[in-house]
Amino acid sequence: MKTIKINTTSIFIVLILSLFSSNSLFAQDNQEFQFWDRVRFGGGIGLSFSDGFFSGTLAPSAIYQFNDQFSAGVGLNGTYNSLKDRYTSTIIGGSILTLFNVIPEIQLSAEFEELNVSRSYDDALGLENDNYWYPALFLGAGYRSNNVTFGIRYDVLYDEQDSIYANAWAPFIRVYF
Repeated sequence: MKTIKINTTSIFIVLILSLFSSNSLFAQDNQEFQFWDRVRFGGGIGLSFSDGFFSGTLAPSAIYQFNDQFSAGVGLNGTYNSLKDRYTSTIIGGSILTLFNVIPEIQLSAEFEELNVSRSYDDALGLENDNYWYPALFLGAGYRSNNVTFGIRYDVLYDEQDSIYANAWAPFIRVYF
């Protein structure tokens, strides 16, 4: 029996390229329509520190608003963590995101995220450094008010050993301008 292995990085790249090339599918003959008028920007910034620990995250994103109910976009994610005399980690990746407003106040979301995780441990700990790709597929629901949505999402691909997240469930706040 032949086993088929799916490369999630290739799928991610194909999805991003198809998203940007789909602009011509939605083009109108009317010159009043402009692509950039429907693009909204947002993202996240995280900062955490304590005695000997530091964590910083920068995660910009952009979505294309197809209509009042549906939008889709891409995001980037960069995180650096360090714990003095223990470890450092760098996490870099991207995501594709779809949003659907059932009614103006209720938003459903699906997001595929692919992250490269690189961890370096202090030699005294005797742990092996590691570098791997981690995929996540989040399904979420939230309450939306204007350009802010807050809710909860669930990673259906969650792997307790490799995930950078402590739990498959995660609250979120999403803001797009």
